[in-house]
Amino acid sequence: MMNKLITTLLAALVLSAGPAAASGGDDILLEPAPINRLDNESLQRGARTFVNYCLNCHSARYMRYNRLTDLGLTEEQIKDNLILNGAKIRDPMTVAMPAADAKAWFGAPPPDLSVESRVRGVDWLYNYFLGFYQDEKSATGWNNLVFPNVGMPHVLWELSGTNRLVTTEYKDGHEAHGAAIAAKRLVKVAALPGGKAAVETVAVATPGTMTAAEYRTLVADLVNYMDYMGEPIKNQRISLGLIVLIYLSILFVFAYWLKKTYWKDVH
Repeated sequence: MMNKLITTLLAALVLSAGPAAASGGDDILLEPAPINRLDNESLQRGARTFVNYCLNCHSARYMRYNRLTDLGLTEEQIKDNLILNGAKIRDPMTVAMPAADAKAWFGAPPPDLSVESRVRGVDWLYNYFLGFYQDEKSATGWNNLVFPNVGMPHVLWELSGTNRLVTTEYKDGHEAHGAAIAAKRLVKVAALPGGKAAVETVAVATPGTMTAAEYRTLVADLVNYMDYMGEPIKNQRISLGLIVLIYLSILFVFAYWLKKTYWKDVH
């Protein structure tokens, strides 16, 4: 009976996976985001990048400025360096751009970014900021490897420089996926007619004011802050969890010593 059940489940999995495998859909290989939520200096740098580049169009209405004191900043530092629109310290991070203007300029109002990291994931966000490239066919002049035909322009291009799309064709999907895995970077595997496949990635066309390593650090800090913003209390839970684990480790030592003392006469 058990063997029959396992066989039925395996058959169902194969049938459900068949259409997806045969659909010829694109695959994205993402780089892991090198972030550390407990690094306050990284979070402070990320907050600075967020208010300077993201808060012009996007809002974070579920995040208040005074919550940034959790990152080791004083209210005076927040007022002097991070509040750029005359808001008060207890106000949420809202944007002054009217929704009607945003829709006219971008086709749709830019989304609120308060919980974007929980919707997309940190790896997606990290690669999104790495995946912009120039595209003359796009209305904004930009496209994105992770989010094709995105309406958002590349607001960090002066820092990163401009990228161009690089496409390499392979005889089949297996060869393309092997090349993509070997690249160990952001790549996209796209199916082509005739069973062929292509690997797409971005390469620097013109350098920016930052080196590639510096830009990746800036993006990591920004994504780190966006991850923090999506659930600020998580940092306290992580810190408390570490303290509990240390306490339990010390308690285990004493419990083991007590056990050895009680049972030494038995053995």
